[in-house]
Amino acid sequence: MIEQTYILEGVDPVVFYGVNNGHLQLLRTLYPKLRIVARGNVVKVIGEEDELAVFLRKLREVERYCAERNALTEEVIIDLVKGNELPPVAQDHLIIYGVNGRAITARSANQQLLVDRFEENDLTFAIGPAGSGKTFVAIALAVRALKNKQVRKIILSRPAVEAGEKLGFLPGEMKDKLDPYLQPLYDALQEMIPSARLREYMENNVIQIAPLAFMRGRTLSDAVIILDEAQNTTKHQIKMFLTRLGINAKMIVTGDVTQIDLPPQATSGLIHAMHVLRRVPGIGHVEFDCKDIVRHRLVQRIVEAYEKEKEKTEEESSNQ
Repeated sequence: MIEQTYILEGVDPVVFYGVNNGHLQLLRTLYPKLRIVARGNVVKVIGEEDELAVFLRKLREVERYCAERNALTEEVIIDLVKGNELPPVAQDHLIIYGVNGRAITARSANQQLLVDRFEENDLTFAIGPAGSGKTFVAIALAVRALKNKQVRKIILSRPAVEAGEKLGFLPGEMKDKLDPYLQPLYDALQEMIPSARLREYMENNVIQIAPLAFMRGRTLSDAVIILDEAQNTTKHQIKMFLTRLGINAKMIVTGDVTQIDLPPQATSGLIHAMHVLRRVPGIGHVEFDCKDIVRHRLVQRIVEAYEKEKEKTEEESSNQ
């Protein structure tokens, strides 16, 4: 009899072991000759060498499936252990599997174009209206790169420009003031990474979320870096951000040029940067429009109504 220790990596133990350790009990039933003990992400197995080698090989397959899909069922465990072929899953426009095995896909032509531009370029600009999925797809691409070990960390940032409200009047310390402002980034991550795993990533700085001002002086290597709400950067801020790009890093800059919250006299850094860098090789550009909006159908109608109103106002101004 020998003992082997197996470390689970890249999976949430809660998902892997199942409700009330149901998946673990199933593995014990399938391998009655082995003694299997699990605590946290450590699995200890005692048994004969041959039986133990087979179990560890199958355990690795189950772990790989769970890490890829963020989900696991008893049926899948049985199929993997018995060597049965798993039912095929549609892979069209798949980016990653989110929490509970939900397939996160590119839902429009421009979302797929963002996926393609990200793969082709180290810097990609994605601009478009609210609800077009540009930030969500960007974060999904970053999570995929992290899971595939193409990078070691994800860095998400936003300029700390208030949309009408003043951060200084919010209660608490600086982190308490900024966390609600950065909440949309947390929301997207929570749809893609199980909570225990996400908490571990955040605590170990594998995933970092910070205001744009915190980027100054840093060199960001081996990472996917995303700047969200970039329309609210100044020319100096976005230049500072873009020049943080380090070795083996990719950057995505997202924004909506119709929702600029800067003072009227200030020029949006996003608009300026896209103009200055429009012909620089290695930079991708994706422009989303109303047809890409994937929120409630009313959002598309609202955006279209505001665009028509803007066009009407501009036409009236030009006729005066």
